[in-house]
Order: sequence, then C-alpha cells, then structure tokens
Amino acid sequence: MPAPELITDPDDPRVADFRNLKAGDRPEGAPRWSGPVIVEGVPAVQRLLASTYRVRAVFGVPGRVAALDLPDDVAAYEADKWVLSEVIGFRLTRGVIASADRRPPADLHELLTGPDPAAPRRLAVLEALNDAENLGSIARSALALGIDGLLLDPRCADPFYRRSVRVSMGHILALPFAILSDWPADLATVHDAGYLTVALTPAADAVDLTSVDPAAHPRTAVLLGAEGPGLSPEAQQAARVRARIPMRPDVDSLGVAAAAAIAFATLRQAPAAGLRAVGAGGPCG
Repeated sequence: MPAPELITDPDDPRVADFRNLKAGDRPEGAPRWSGPVIVEGVPAVQRLLASTYRVRAVFGVPGRVAALDLPDDVAAYEADKWVLSEVIGFRLTRGVIASADRRPPADLHELLTGPDPAAPRRLAVLEALNDAENLGSIARSALALGIDGLLLDPRCADPFYRRSVRVSMGHILALPFAILSDWPADLATVHDAGYLTVALTPAADAVDLTSVDPAAHPRTAVLLGAEGPGLSPEAQQAARVRARIPMRPDVDSLGVAAAAAIAFATLRQAPAAGLRAVGAGGPCG
C-alpha cells in the first residue's frame, strides 16, 4: 500500500470524517442514523476491512496505519497524537480510527428467513434500547452466542453510533439488522415466519427461562427492553412467552447486556458449528 499521507493541520478537509467525534458521529443538524460508520482500534478496524462495508479512510498515529496492510483504494492518513486528538476531540488510546459508508437496514423478510428458510434461526429483538453502549455490548454477545440478527424498534439507538461499534469491538458490522417500524404489531410478521418470541422480564409470574426448550423451538426471538423500564406491557403481551432468568431472591434484576448474554446462551441449542467454548473475560473494548 502507498505510505499514509501526513496530516499536520487539524482543519485539513481530508480527515473531515473524523472531526469532533466527541460531539457525535454526524454533523450538527444531519438526520438521525446518518453519517459514516466510525470504527476505533486495530482489531475492530481489521474486522471492518474484512467486512462488506466500503472503507472511506483510515487515520492514526505513525506506524499503526501502515501496519494494517490496507488496500490501495483506501485513503490512509497519519498524524502525531496531538494533532489526531485535536481532530477527533479526545485522546485516542487505540491509535487508529477508520470511517466507512453505512449500509441500509436489511429487508425484514430476508432477515427473518435467512439464506436457508428451513434452517434454525435465532434473533434478538430490542425495544427502546437507547443506550449505544448497551446496544454494542448486546451485539458482541449476540454474535458470539449464535444470534443471527437484530430487530430494532424505531426508538432504539443507532447501531452504528461510534460508541456502539466500539463496545462491540467491531463485531456489530457482521450482524445484520432490520427495523420493526410498526411496533409491536410487526411481531406478528416474526410469528408468521415461525419464531417463538420470548420476552425477558423479572416478573414473578413469568416462566423460568430454563424451561424454554431450544430444541423444541428451532426459531427463537428474544425480546429485550431498555435498562430500567424493561419491556413495555404491550411488547410483553404481544410475545408468545414471558420468561425470567432464575436468580437469588435478594437481587431483583440484571443489566440488559448481562441478561441478553444469559438468554442467548440459555436458548442456544447444542453448540453449533463454528462455536467453541471459551472462558469469560477478554478485552471489553
């Protein structure tokens, strides 16, 4: 690849994609869910490069950009850490950042059926999940634990917001998503596609999550609500099953990202091809 171009002026228009990211990922006044996808850190940028997203530019400190072995058609820039920080609006400890074109949400029917309409399929359905970091954490767990895609109601956070992508370690780029624009009525379409919808709630009258047999339901969609309020009564009523995670009686609930990971693992069938047992931990982004 050609040597990265040196940036010495923080106002250089060539790095406009990365300007003042502390204030947000899109220019002031731009429509919601617009602007480039921003990806931070070498592992996440490598995942971006391996994805189907078109990379617009890569920017970082000397040495980090050159080490990525970028394709010739990707614009590459480098600057010292002070200029880099002035451009993006904060100290970038990961040393490299990239921008990419967005892709539109998937077609709902195509996401529900998948490439093989007869194959088992598992989805996560998110209602009003407006915390980008929770969304990113859920996406990381979803990909790790065999979830095939995300269904978002219109109030959810932008899945490509910088903090969501960062917390997901770039894994959200490998996870298709669709929008349920008529919420929760669109759950009828999910049911028509053969999915058992399981609404997570700590309510005492909900069934034990471990009683839901994944082998008996090859197509399952797990419903999760925002941190605090949880799923709305309307969403719970529209789901086929209301389920709770068994826990000690002196703890009333879990954070949504932790609850999601437990549900994904509990409702997974025998480990699928490509999944391997791993220990907890690892970098959290």
